Formats: sequence, C-alpha cells, structure tokens
Amino acid sequence: MKVVKLPKEQRDMMVENIRGYFEDERGETIGHLAADNLLEFFLQELGPAVYNAALADCRTLVGQRLQSLEDDMYALEWKKRK
Repeated sequence: MKVVKLPKEQRDMMVENIRGYFEDERGETIGHLAADNLLEFFLQELGPAVYNAALADCRTLVGQRLQSLEDDMYALEWKKRK
C-alpha cells in the first residue's frame, strides 16, 4: 500500500490541529505523539480512499477536456461545399 508522505511543516500543522480539535471539541488534552499516531492512522485508513476519489475526479476532468479538444478538432475540419 502506498503511504502518504507529508512535508514536516504540514504534518506538524496537522498534528497541532488534531490536538486543538481534541481540546476544543472534546475537552481532552492529547500529546504530540498521540496526535501524530492518530494522524498516521487516518492517513493509512482514509488516505487510499481520498487518493482514489481524487484520481476519479481527475479522470472525469481529463475526459471532459479531451472531449472538448476533440470537438474543437472536428470544428477545424474542412467542410465540402454543396
């Protein structure tokens, strides 16, 4: 399974956001290590589904762009005069 690697600054920000969420929403204080472990769990469990959904969105977008390009190419064809 492909594991999502995050830049250190982004990972640290997410860990702090998790810690803030627990404090604000649940009234619980968790440490940096616990928040980092939770982030790692979510990346492993949710990462593939989110990644695959993003790829599906990309496929749709590319398909639409290719259809538009094909339409433009047909519009450039010479038409026989009657």
